[in-house]
Amino acid sequence: MALLASGGGRLARPAAPHDLDARLEAAGRPGGLGAREVMGVKVAAATLGAGWGLLAAGAAPGRLGPLVMAVAPAAGFLAPDLWLARVARERARRARRELPAMLDLLRVSVEAGRSPAGALAEVGSERQGPLAAEWRAVGAQVALGVPLARALERSAARLPIPEVQSLVAAVVRATRHGAPLAAVLGAQASDARSSLTRHVREEAARAGPKIQLVVALLLVPSVLLLVAAALAAALLDGGGGGVSGF
Repeated sequence: MALLASGGGRLARPAAPHDLDARLEAAGRPGGLGAREVMGVKVAAATLGAGWGLLAAGAAPGRLGPLVMAVAPAAGFLAPDLWLARVARERARRARRELPAMLDLLRVSVEAGRSPAGALAEVGSERQGPLAAEWRAVGAQVALGVPLARALERSAARLPIPEVQSLVAAVVRATRHGAPLAAVLGAQASDARSSLTRHVREEAARAGPKIQLVVALLLVPSVLLLVAAALAAALLDGGGGGVSGF
């Protein structure tokens, strides 16, 4: 990816789309890439796709040649976007799984007398993962003088999943109105567990048809081939025995 970025940067310096930086933040800025570097990757991938399309068009049958030439550079240009979306989904999935346990630790830390920012930094320093990194960043920003509400909102923008946004809204509301934060965190932990259970069930439901497709395309033909081989062997053995007896 870094090689493509440098190559694309030499080819052109296109302006980055407005939402590309937000998508990079949601993906955790993999490899430290910025919006301009990703645009360089997209240009380089489109150029490589165009070259491949020219080579493949000659071997394509009938009228598929021009279609291949048109689709290949577009596919190369869009491939980094698909990669970023996949990384962001995986990051969100990990954060969603981490959230209930980390909320329990945060509630215990707040009940022990820690400030909200200090509790976030403390729990974040004890865990690994995207959510822990965001909480450490919030603690560091507050230590530098950034208001807690603003630091939390920035964190929610970098990890845009409903569970995190709900947590940020609840914490900001509780600190603003002086509500007991521990009770709010306990309720958020319960909601996060319910949301995690729902997402796990949805993932399992989506995985069912995929497993059935794998069974239909791989296992069933394999079993049929084994049965056919056994029948062929039985027929050959029967035929050979008949000739030998005669």
